[in-house]
Amino acid sequence: MTALKGLKVVDLTHIMAGPACTLMLADMGADVIKVEKIPGGDDTRRSIPPQIGDQAASFLMMNRNKRGIAVDLRSEGGKEVLRRLLKDADVVVENYRRQTLPKLGFDYEDLRKENPGLIYCAISGFGRTGPYADRGGFDLVAQAMSGIMSITGTSPDEPPVKCGPPLTDITAGLLAVIGILAALRNRETTGQGQMVETSLLEAGIIHTYWQSAMALATGEAPGPMGSAHPLSAPYQAFEARDGWIVVGGANQANWLRLVDVLEAPQLAEDPRFKTNADRMANLPALEAELNACFRQRDSAEWLELLDAAGVPSGPVNDVVQMHQDPQVLAREMVTEIPHTTLGSVKTLGLPIKFSDTPGGPRQGAPVLGEHTRDVLAEQGFTAEEIDRLVSEGAVIAADLPSKA
Repeated sequence: MTALKGLKVVDLTHIMAGPACTLMLADMGADVIKVEKIPGGDDTRRSIPPQIGDQAASFLMMNRNKRGIAVDLRSEGGKEVLRRLLKDADVVVENYRRQTLPKLGFDYEDLRKENPGLIYCAISGFGRTGPYADRGGFDLVAQAMSGIMSITGTSPDEPPVKCGPPLTDITAGLLAVIGILAALRNRETTGQGQMVETSLLEAGIIHTYWQSAMALATGEAPGPMGSAHPLSAPYQAFEARDGWIVVGGANQANWLRLVDVLEAPQLAEDPRFKTNADRMANLPALEAELNACFRQRDSAEWLELLDAAGVPSGPVNDVVQMHQDPQVLAREMVTEIPHTTLGSVKTLGLPIKFSDTPGGPRQGAPVLGEHTRDVLAEQGFTAEEIDRLVSEGAVIAADLPSKA
C-alpha cells in the first residue's frame, strides 16, 4: 500500500510547477494520468540538451510514475476523452492561463455538476483574482516581483540575482499538493470537492517570511547579504584554505563553541561580537575576522573539528558532489528506475518517508501516448472507438514493443 493508492488524478499540467505537484502525488501512490497536448506533448520534451537516449532529461525527472496519454483537446473526440476522464476523477490539476480550459468547455462550475466530489487545482502565475489574473507566469518574473531577487546576491550595488533553482515553480507545486490533500480531507466529511488554487507569486512571497517581518516592522526593505542570515550571525559561508564551508554559529552557545574550535578566545571578549545583536551590527568586521581564521586550515579539517564540537557546518557541494554524498544515498534521494525504452535511468527520490505506506519512484516517465489505449479502455472506449480517435488525430497512441 502507498499513501494515496486509489486516488485518480488527471494531470493537465506542463513544464514545471504543475508537474512538480503531480510528481509528488504520483510518488505517494496516486494514479496520475498525464494528458499531453497534440502535437508535441509537454514542452519540456523539447528542453534539450541534455538528453538520455531520445528523451529530454528534464521531462524524465518531472514525470516519472505517471501514465501518459496524448489528446487534442480542440477536437470533439479529444474533448470526449477528457470528459470521461474527469467524470470519476478525484483530482484534476492544471496550470493553463485562466480562460484556456473554459474556452474549451471545461469550466470548473460545469465540471462540479458532473462530479461534485472533484478537487480542481489550478496553478497560475498570479492567481485567479486581482489585476494580474490573466497574465502568464514564469519563475523569473515571480522571483523578481515577490522580492526574492532583491535579497539574493552579494551586494545592492550588483545586478539583481535569481535563485538558481526555479524556486517559485517548485514551491507552487508543493503548495498545490498541500491544498489538494486538505481539500480531500474536507471531502471526507462533506462529500464535496472544491477549487484549490495557488500561484508562483504567492509561492515566492512565502520565501520572504524573515525579510517581510523585518520590512513590516521597520518600513525598510532588506537587501542582499550573500550567504549570511538577516537575523543571526555568524551563519554563512567562510573560505577555508582549499575551498568554502558553511557554519551555523547562530545562537550564543554555538558562537562560543565556534570560538573554541577556532582557538580565538579574544573574539568572545570583543565588544563588537558579544551578543547576536552586536555581531549583526558589525557583520563585515566579523566576517573578516572569521575568514582570516578559517584560511589557516583545509575544509575537511575544519568540518571534522566543528562536527566534534557540535557546531552546525557542512561543505559547499556542487550538484554532482551532492548526488554522491553518503547521507543523500542513505536516504535514497538518488535512485534508479526502469523506463519503457531507455532501460534503467537515474532520478531523485521522494523526500517524504512513510513508516507504513512507503512511496517513491517506481516507473520512468511515459513516452508520448504510451498509455493512451490502456487509459481509454478503462474509461469504456472500445478498441474500434480508440482506433477511430487515433485515425482522426484526436489522440496519439504510441506503438511500443510488447512487454510480454
